[in-house]
Amino acid sequence: MHTPESPVIIVGAGVAGLTCAVYLKQAGIDALVLEAADGVGGRVRTDRVDGFRLDRGFQILLTAYPEAQRLLNYTALALKPFRSGALIHHAETGSDARWMTLLNPFQEPHKVFQTLASPVGRFNDKLRIVELLRQTQGLPIDELFRQTPVTTLAFLEEFGFSDQIIERFFRPFFGGVFLEDALTTSSNFFEFCFRMFFTGDAAVPARGIGAIADQLADRLSPGQIRLNAPVMALDGNTVRLTNGETRTAPTIVLAVDAAQANLLLGRSASANDPERLFNHTTCTYFAAASSPNHQRLLMLNTNRSSAVHNLAVMSDVAPDYAPAGQTLVSVSTQGLELVSEAALTERIQRELTDWFGNEVQQWRHLQTYHIPHALPAYNPDYAWANTVHQPLKLAEHLYQCGDQTTYPSLNAAMQTGREVAELIRRQ
Repeated sequence: MHTPESPVIIVGAGVAGLTCAVYLKQAGIDALVLEAADGVGGRVRTDRVDGFRLDRGFQILLTAYPEAQRLLNYTALALKPFRSGALIHHAETGSDARWMTLLNPFQEPHKVFQTLASPVGRFNDKLRIVELLRQTQGLPIDELFRQTPVTTLAFLEEFGFSDQIIERFFRPFFGGVFLEDALTTSSNFFEFCFRMFFTGDAAVPARGIGAIADQLADRLSPGQIRLNAPVMALDGNTVRLTNGETRTAPTIVLAVDAAQANLLLGRSASANDPERLFNHTTCTYFAAASSPNHQRLLMLNTNRSSAVHNLAVMSDVAPDYAPAGQTLVSVSTQGLELVSEAALTERIQRELTDWFGNEVQQWRHLQTYHIPHALPAYNPDYAWANTVHQPLKLAEHLYQCGDQTTYPSLNAAMQTGREVAELIRRQ
C-alpha cells in the first residue's frame, strides 16, 4: 500500500528526531515522524510501575546544555536538581569502608572548607579542579571539540591530578557518565561534561526524564507522529515499513542509532561490529519504606568490580517519582553483557546491606533495565576522525541526526536535530 507524499519523513522519534521536527514545524514544514516503538523518546523514556516513575536507565538533564536552554521550557518541566557533588563509598584493603563527600564550592560556598579537607583528593587536587574549570570555560564549545584528544585518563594524569582523586572521584563519577570505567572516552568530551556539571545543575523533570520528549512531541500537530511504525528499508525517496506500507518524501532524515542506520543504508559493519559502538549499562530499581540517605547527592562506589556502581535516591530529588510515603532507589551497574535479574538483584541487596544495614533486605525489586545500546562509545580516535561531527547530509535527499554522529549526549542529539532542520529549510 502506498500513501501520499509528505514534505519530510523523519525515521525515529527520539530526542534528535523530535527536535528536528519541532524546528521544521517552526519553519512551516510539517514532517512525518515514523517511530518503531509504542512511545516517543527513544532512550529518553519513563515508565509507570506500581505508581513509581522509572526512567529507562539513570538519566539526568544538565541544565547548562546550550541546546536544551535554547529549546526546552525548563519551568514547564519543573526541574528538580541534585546537589552538585557526590557522596563516595570507599573501602581500602584491611580497613572498614567510609563515606567521603565532595561538594561543588561554587554552588555551596559555605562548604568550601569541608571540600578542601575532603579525603577524596589532596589539597592540590582541589586547586587543580578550579584550574580545570577555568580552562574548560575559556573556549567556545566548538573549539573545545577541535582540540587534539587523548583519553580522559591520560588527560587527568597530564593535568597533574593524583591517583587518589582519580580513583576516588573521577573514575567512579565520570565512569558513570561515560558508562565505562577505563576512562578511555575522549578528553574533549570529558572537558565538555566537566564544564556542564560545574556551571549548571544536574536535574530531572518532576514527572520523569521522558517529560523532555513529551514536551517536544506536544509541539507538533496531531498526526505528525506515527507510533508502532518500524521502517525496514529505504529506496531512494521511499521508506518501506514492516507492514508493507510505503511512504515517499522529497527529504528523508534518519534519526536512529548507528546500528539501525547501517541496516537501513545497507552499510557493512564488518570493521565496526554494532555491538561495540555502544557502552552498556543496567539500572535496577527498588521500592523502599524510607530513604537510606537524604542528602540529594549521587552516591558513588570506588570498588568498580561491585554490582553497585552508582546509586541515587530519586524520590529525595523529585518526590513525584514515588507514591506518597514510599522511596525510589536507582542502582546502576555498568558493562554487563548478559543479565540475570534475580542474581543481580540479590547481589545488589547483599552489597547495600553493608552500606545501609538490614533494612535493605526489605526493599522490593521493581524493575531492571538492561540497556546494551545506552551510549555511543566516543574514544579519541573516533573523536579526531570525526572532528565536531560526521556529515549530516548523506545525499541530496537524505540526512542524519543524533548523538551517534558526534559526541554522546542529549545536547548533541538536539544540536544535530536543529542543524538538520536548518539545512532542510535552506535547501
